[in-house]
Amino acid sequence: MVQDQEPHREISKHRQEDIVTSDDKVSAPEQGGRGNPFDRFFRLSEEGTTVGREAIAGVTTFLAMAYILGVNPNILGQTGMPEDSVFVATGLAAALGTLIMGLWARYPIALAPGMGLNAFFAFTVVLTLGIPWQTALAGTLASGVLFFLLAVSGIREAIINAIPLQLKLATGAGIGLFIAFIGLQAAGVVVDSDATLVTLGDLTSAGTVLTAFGLLMTTLFLVRGIRGGVFYGMVLTAIAGVVTGYIDPPDAVVSGVPSLAPTFGQAITNLPELFTAQMAIVVFTMLFVDFFDTSGTLIAIANQAGFLRDGKLPRAIRAFSSDSVATMGGAVLGTSTTTSYIESSAGVAAGGRTGLTSVFTATLFLLALFFSPLLAVVTPEVTAPALIVVGVLMATGLGGIEWQKLEFAIPAFVMVIAMPLTYSIANGIALGLIFYPLMMLFRGRWREVHPALYVLLLVFLAYFIWFAA
Repeated sequence: MVQDQEPHREISKHRQEDIVTSDDKVSAPEQGGRGNPFDRFFRLSEEGTTVGREAIAGVTTFLAMAYILGVNPNILGQTGMPEDSVFVATGLAAALGTLIMGLWARYPIALAPGMGLNAFFAFTVVLTLGIPWQTALAGTLASGVLFFLLAVSGIREAIINAIPLQLKLATGAGIGLFIAFIGLQAAGVVVDSDATLVTLGDLTSAGTVLTAFGLLMTTLFLVRGIRGGVFYGMVLTAIAGVVTGYIDPPDAVVSGVPSLAPTFGQAITNLPELFTAQMAIVVFTMLFVDFFDTSGTLIAIANQAGFLRDGKLPRAIRAFSSDSVATMGGAVLGTSTTTSYIESSAGVAAGGRTGLTSVFTATLFLLALFFSPLLAVVTPEVTAPALIVVGVLMATGLGGIEWQKLEFAIPAFVMVIAMPLTYSIANGIALGLIFYPLMMLFRGRWREVHPALYVLLLVFLAYFIWFAA
């Protein structure tokens, strides 16, 4: 049973300096065992993994999120941005952010331009507010800079550490339901309905049958205890799709890399356009969504992989900083906010435990710029089984929540249910952190709530009242 949230006087014992000293400043002799250079740098033996296992995990993560290479150019292209340049910017931003996360923070977490944030960039900022995409890129760069300052100052880490373990578990479980929901949508199992919003799709359609086959194979591998089962399931699903004719085989193997010139540097040259009240709101919203989407993703994956120590994330400053540097780099290259991807959990499920997983994933993003035709076989039906299975694995965090204590149960439930139903990780986190301090106040335990959470309560209320609408 998970114990109650500690009072603030206990939380205050965990000073930021202690966290940085014990987790971020690792001397060379402590970085590994007696194995090869990969073993020593990434501590493979210490984490109970191997180069081969990390490679499989890296490939699995890449395949689970490779769709962004096609989706992101399509969405941002609707703003008038050249899709070929956005494709290159997407791949380079993903490679850059993932490599920094792997080599510096040493976590098996991949980054890429975020879904939801790219939609906000395109449909709200550019197409609704009428802001040129060049200025929107400048806003993305500014939000990344602010994000970085919050990370290196320790403010972001302090906020995350102030969140009770109960809600961290709920965050992971909620994200699990969310990505499983995405997988079910991709498979055609769940479809739109005018009467009930969502309903059961046509289970006899070819795409749904292919996903069902992939799900069956993936679960078979996992139940039999085969490491890399998620990856092998995706490979068999793709092969089955090509053999049956549902998925067209690639018409080429290698293609040239388009020019990045039309988008590169636009974020910098358009920085003077940011000094308006309208752009201040845009930058704040980008910062808000990225802050809590990324925080939720990092917490969820860290909990899944067993990285959390006393409810805290080791090397947190490095992980958060990696994310913000990726956003800045992506904006300069020419894409919307780059963020940590929940699909990284597929790689963790395949056995990834160190930053070497991220190095493999980053390498594949670079190679994908040359071999993009091969990605044609990685359709939503191929990735859907992985998302569904990973959702199941992440939902296990529900077992650690003290459901008999309503001061934890109510905010946890709100957080879990809001993520899939509002189609937003950030909304779920915000609603949960509104309810938690209120429940503790009603319970008479308001002193046990970190002061930062009362500040967040007011911030979230303001967000939903003035900005979310």
